[in-house]
Amino acid sequence: MVEFAEELGTQLVRLQRLRERNIAQISSSGGVDGAAYVCLFRLLRDGPMRSSELATVVNSDPSTVSRQVAQLVDRGHVERVPDERDGRAFVLAVTQSGQDVAAAIQQRRTESLGRVIEGWDREDRASLVALLDRFLTDYEQMRPDIPGRRAGSV
Repeated sequence: MVEFAEELGTQLVRLQRLRERNIAQISSSGGVDGAAYVCLFRLLRDGPMRSSELATVVNSDPSTVSRQVAQLVDRGHVERVPDERDGRAFVLAVTQSGQDVAAAIQQRRTESLGRVIEGWDREDRASLVALLDRFLTDYEQMRPDIPGRRAGSV
């Protein structure tokens, strides 16, 4: 059962380091902390939500998410709008500017990843996507604090 777990952990740490480097490059060009883009993409994927719910789904503490959202609001990428379910509260929603920034980031990411796997045969590319989806779905199921949400394009 744990035959490859240690090596998988090592590879995930390696992937995280690469991801952090890429996020740092994105943030240096956009004037927003790279981690804030995680919040932006989650809001795009799941729709408007309260800040506390966003903190849960991005697995971060509320104060950190609050700082990240403040950057996105200051840049006009996210806005606070009245919650339709509870008029006393506000939810965070992505603006057109946020959609445009996210589209540009996704395009760069897609082009970059495309270059990485362009020499792979189609079956290997499909296997990677299928196995990674399976792994992440199973990993998420081990996190009971995320209420019925599924990770997506972050």
